[in-house]
Amino acid sequence: IAQREALELRQRKKLKSSENKESVKEEKISDTPIPERAPKHVLFQRFAKIFIGCLAAVTSGMMYALYLSAYHERKFWFSNRQELEREITFQGDSAIYYSYYKDMLKAPSFERGVYELTHNNKTVSLKTINAVQQMSLYPELIASVLYQATGSNEIIEPVYFYIGIVFGLQGIYVTALFVTSWLMSGTWLAGMLTVAWFIINRVDTTRIEYSIPLRENWALPYFACQIAALTGYLKSNLNTYGERFCYLLMSASTYTFMMMWEYSHYLLFLQAVSLFLLDSFSLEQSDKVHEVYKIYIFSLFLGYLLQFENSALLVSPLLSLVVALMLAKCLQLNVKKETFIAKIMKVINFYLVCTLTVTLNIIMKMFVPHKENGHMLKFLEVKFGLNMTKNFTMNWLLCQESLQAPSQDFFLRLTQSSLLPFYILVLIICFLSMMQVIFRRIGGKSLKETITLEDGRIGGRPEIIYHVIHTILLGSLAMVIEGLKYLWTPYVCMLAAFGVCSPELWMTLFKWLRLRTVHPVLLALILSMAVPTIIGLSLWKEFFPRLMTELMELQEFYDPDTVELMTWIKRQAPVAAVFAGSPQLMGAIKLCTGWMVTSLPLYNDDDLLKRNENIYQIYSKRSAEDIYKILTSYKANYLIVEDAICNEVGTTRGCRVKDLLDIANGHVVCEEGDKLTYSKYGRFCHEVKINYSPYVNYFTRVYWNRSYFVYKINTVISFQS
Repeated sequence: IAQREALELRQRKKLKSSENKESVKEEKISDTPIPERAPKHVLFQRFAKIFIGCLAAVTSGMMYALYLSAYHERKFWFSNRQELEREITFQGDSAIYYSYYKDMLKAPSFERGVYELTHNNKTVSLKTINAVQQMSLYPELIASVLYQATGSNEIIEPVYFYIGIVFGLQGIYVTALFVTSWLMSGTWLAGMLTVAWFIINRVDTTRIEYSIPLRENWALPYFACQIAALTGYLKSNLNTYGERFCYLLMSASTYTFMMMWEYSHYLLFLQAVSLFLLDSFSLEQSDKVHEVYKIYIFSLFLGYLLQFENSALLVSPLLSLVVALMLAKCLQLNVKKETFIAKIMKVINFYLVCTLTVTLNIIMKMFVPHKENGHMLKFLEVKFGLNMTKNFTMNWLLCQESLQAPSQDFFLRLTQSSLLPFYILVLIICFLSMMQVIFRRIGGKSLKETITLEDGRIGGRPEIIYHVIHTILLGSLAMVIEGLKYLWTPYVCMLAAFGVCSPELWMTLFKWLRLRTVHPVLLALILSMAVPTIIGLSLWKEFFPRLMTELMELQEFYDPDTVELMTWIKRQAPVAAVFAGSPQLMGAIKLCTGWMVTSLPLYNDDDLLKRNENIYQIYSKRSAEDIYKILTSYKANYLIVEDAICNEVGTTRGCRVKDLLDIANGHVVCEEGDKLTYSKYGRFCHEVKINYSPYVNYFTRVYWNRSYFVYKINTVISFQS
């Protein structure tokens, strides 16, 4: 009996223990958050919000593209002009890009057109160039394929199709900025404000009005899409499908951006540095950041193959940094987070990445043959006062307005549109909040993974920190070189709009102020709606009438002298003739006539830079014989002297072409201790017009108007008194 009772007692205990285990399992299951289906009215509100936001984003992009098209038509009176007059509106390097688009359309087949561009010997005399690689002509290749494949040749003229694509890309650019600001703030009102600031400050946000075919106008829309995808990818509360979509979009846009612009890898390098700092500060998302690094590696590898083994990508700082980060990741030890050893390892890892990046870049440049923008490094040395030079090309670049420090007018324009004050406010709040989070992590304080509005901790969101670091890096460069403002100012529009429309930012500020009179959450929500509304109404009242006036005002681009010159060349000059003159004019001649030239307005090739300097000697104090030898060495048949350069009256003395030539040739004193070299010859461009010996022995004037003088270079020299 006792044994039976003991056996029954054991069975009861086992039964109780099994029941307890099941109850524990049930409790665990009940504790895990089960995604509850939201009520129908909540789902409808979300859908309506997303639908209206997407509609507003697409509409903003389309309206901006239509605005650019209408403004371009009113500015140049484009539709009422002949083809030659339209082509003259493409200035400088823009003329070269569009001329190759025309060449592709004239080619009997796409393959033949690509071959002629990659083995081009009909543009620059005595030089065969791979124009696709050297000038990044992938946009023109794509545009020509689309024009012919879609049957647009029966509907629209080539020039309208070309500029229409660029204007469409600008619409995508604006839409991407809209979406980025929307993702960061949670309201599409921020996107509307971003677009408004972008258009109002378009003088400082884009160069589309001055030069349509610029590489940056083709490339930056894809970079904006990449930033929008990266912003969504870094968000902590993103679901799996959203992550995959953002990753795919980021991969495609990164590669496309790299193919469109030769300087894209420098911009991606800054982005990689921002992500590296984000990862170094232990602000989570480390795995996601390393997935982005893989995209960089893939894009660089594919770009290297498809850009005719472009060595510039192999020696780029982006590749060195990403490889160093990958190596550091492999060498990283698994240690417990938030410990003293983990912090020491972070410092060692940071030092290791920096050292490896520099070392790898030096090694790559030693073993990989490259011509990676050596003149750019020399320019930076002179720009920052590390070196002095009399070189014409370097000094000419230093005199360009886009390569100088920003003027006061730039900051004044941003302030008048209220953009700069709000940007500074948003940047300060986000930066201080970011530093607060970093110091708390260093101090070992635990922080909540999910950030709520009540926390008032906007600096804890990874995507916000990335944008803060990135905008500081871009802004630092824009403060040195004004041309880089076109990368930074759109960022300013997006970040400022996000800040004023974000309840989290206002809540962060109220947390610091310890506001108690009014409920801070309620006040933050009110201000996130009221402030952008007030800004929008004030912008509408002040700037909308100006935009409408610009569209209503009929401007006219009138350049009869250039039209007459191009007409004379097409009618009178032999087909095999080679023209010499300023690089900007040579670009126009290549586009409008198709004749061969001695130089081009491109500044990424050392040989072309040397040619430009030599041809510019026609505006120096050199003898007729010297100029003749220079021109004949390039097989030139005709010389074009521009009165605007010869008689230039520049606002900045010392930056005129003739002044820079005199400094380079030693005909003036530019520094103490330099010796003045006296030239017994007058300025060539003046002397050749007088028609006396020895100038008439070498050059015969065949055409002239108010702006241009064309001289035939004599093959047989006749010496006469």
